[in-house]
Amino acid sequence: MGNIQRFSTRVTNYVRYRPGYPPQLITDLIQDYHLQPQSIVADVGAGTGLLAKLFLENNNVVYGVEPNREMREMGDQLLAGYPHFVSINGTAESTHLPPKSIDFIIVGQAFHWFDLTQTKEEFQRILNPKSGWVVLIWNSRKQDTNSFGGDYENMLQALVPEYTRVSHKKVSDDQSIRDFMGDYDLRSYPNQQLFDFEGLMGRALSSSYTPDVGHPQHQAFLTQLRMLFDRHAINGQITFDYETRMYIGRLTP
Repeated sequence: MGNIQRFSTRVTNYVRYRPGYPPQLITDLIQDYHLQPQSIVADVGAGTGLLAKLFLENNNVVYGVEPNREMREMGDQLLAGYPHFVSINGTAESTHLPPKSIDFIIVGQAFHWFDLTQTKEEFQRILNPKSGWVVLIWNSRKQDTNSFGGDYENMLQALVPEYTRVSHKKVSDDQSIRDFMGDYDLRSYPNQQLFDFEGLMGRALSSSYTPDVGHPQHQAFLTQLRMLFDRHAINGQITFDYETRMYIGRLTP
């Protein structure tokens, strides 16, 4: 399946069960990077608008660039109440935005899908060369805060061949980010979700690499997920702990 189509059947689970982003992100960008209501923002790989919403609530104009039709249309629906949101059918490599028009390029949970050579050229083209910033953000699952986190990671590696191939971890290490943008600042924030089994199932199936409905391994995956939940649940819930990592930098030539 092409990268653009990977989330087409997962939109409902994505909207309901993916974690949001800590509002402290906006506070830090305002205080330390001069984010202002008049700053123009491009959310590249905007998906359903989880990250864009934070900036829209700061009264920024946000161009949501998203190539997947189902994700983009859901974002349009969810953000319809924000007059400063502009939806664009585009990619990281071809955003269709005017040259030097963007003050903040933001990317939430999508950078690892991009062709980095072409994306860097496009980001350099659209970014304000004097005041522009690139902000890359991931909600990264933690494996060491509770026994569920480690066992869930082990289950994915054992049962889901796609997991290691498409995991964001292959590009969200410090050296990969430095290769793309040069020097950067890194901010880290705690984030968390609590799930009953229905929520855990929805969260798992919101990921592009898990076997979706109709896949030969779908039911076997859910059986193992149920066993994992039963082993770790406390009062009918398990905890997903995240570290939200925000990389901020300017693009070097």
